[in-house]
Amino acid sequence: MWFECIVAEGLSHNSYMVGSGGKAAVIDPRRDCEPYLDFADRHDAVITHIFETHRNEDYVSGAPELAYRCGAQIYHGSRMDFAYGNRVREGDRFALGTLEFSVLETPGHTEESITLVLVDTEVSREPYMVFSGDTLFAGDIARTDFFGPDRKAEMAEKMYASITRKILALGDGVILCPAHGAGSACGSEITDHPFSTIGYEKRTNPVLALGNDAFVARRTSDSPYMPPYFRQMERVNKEGPALFHTLSRTHPLTVPVVASLIVSGCQVVDIRSPTAFAAGHIPGSLSIWRDGIASFAGWFLDYGHPIVLVDDFSVDLNPVLRQFVRMGYDTTVGWLAGGFPAWFRAAQPIGMIGTCTVQALKEQLIREKPFMLDVRDRKNRDRVGHIPGSTHMYVGELPQHAQEIPKDRPIFIYCDSGYKGSLAASVLAKHGFSDVINVLGGMQAWIVAGYPVEK
Repeated sequence: MWFECIVAEGLSHNSYMVGSGGKAAVIDPRRDCEPYLDFADRHDAVITHIFETHRNEDYVSGAPELAYRCGAQIYHGSRMDFAYGNRVREGDRFALGTLEFSVLETPGHTEESITLVLVDTEVSREPYMVFSGDTLFAGDIARTDFFGPDRKAEMAEKMYASITRKILALGDGVILCPAHGAGSACGSEITDHPFSTIGYEKRTNPVLALGNDAFVARRTSDSPYMPPYFRQMERVNKEGPALFHTLSRTHPLTVPVVASLIVSGCQVVDIRSPTAFAAGHIPGSLSIWRDGIASFAGWFLDYGHPIVLVDDFSVDLNPVLRQFVRMGYDTTVGWLAGGFPAWFRAAQPIGMIGTCTVQALKEQLIREKPFMLDVRDRKNRDRVGHIPGSTHMYVGELPQHAQEIPKDRPIFIYCDSGYKGSLAASVLAKHGFSDVINVLGGMQAWIVAGYPVEK
């Protein structure tokens, strides 16, 4: 038997590959599927089975692409009418050499969610690994709010039953292989552990310590953030995404081409640092730093208009482009050739935003009461505290609340360290706010400076 875990950074997505006897299975593949093909070649194996534990919401399924590339069969839970693949039900079994997968139906996160139990028959008939998808994570469980508030309690009940009656019953020594790690939008408290076991989760996962009623009550009261792109992912993953060979190739774009695309309504994403963006940027562009693409692009970018990237020197853009591919942004046409310097050397219009230090903000607070906007998520605001007198609006929800922010006063924006503040400033600039200031260092610098914090 051989085993590989393939992690898609940014989205914190875990996919798995298991093989025996010259055959291999892939569980929850990502869209850029070359690693699976490479691992299969390395192990002299043929990929014969592709399992999807559920219809994913936060990334494009790689199952159709991988099946096209290697000829494997795709298998889904039976409670959704997918446009591709084969349905599986409770108790179905699949053999690969000495390995055997069996299917558990584990609804809760979605109706068609399944869990795969792996047995190595060469050693024992006891379960060895369990691939839990988005049902049970290390330190947390998956969200149960995708069907709206009216079904929160129902789905939480199903989730509790799926975990306690089926997954935990497999045995304490079974290795747990979830579809997400720390940082995923599908679970807010996932621990940063490369692997876990059922026994370890039973002893340490705080959600599993709750009884059914408390579990349902907590899940019913939870209101996790829901990026708009999730709905697009649900549709794409049910019907099947476009295959790579049908997509246009991304390429460098000249200044005149970018200028023309802007006139026609393209979306410009500036992936530079907050300070570089503040000093000068293409007017109307979004400030989303490289490592923030997976977390924030889906809040602000639509799927109909072309996307253009802007960097300083356009170096090593492949990791950034992969994030867009994994989120289904197939309209990404390319990047500004020569980076932002090419734009200002061509005498094109430039936008700027203000910045200030926490010391400057503190002095401002002594003289007057500026409008301070805290754009962190609510958990960070509650856990760490906030600057007294600040108004809270999560950065992802700014567009629908922009009318609540005054336009006749300077807006001082702060976040954890300044990156989401830059994003928020770019969003407000697109909504007609002319006097926005990003507080560099954010709450982190405010605390280091020893200034007052309110909880």
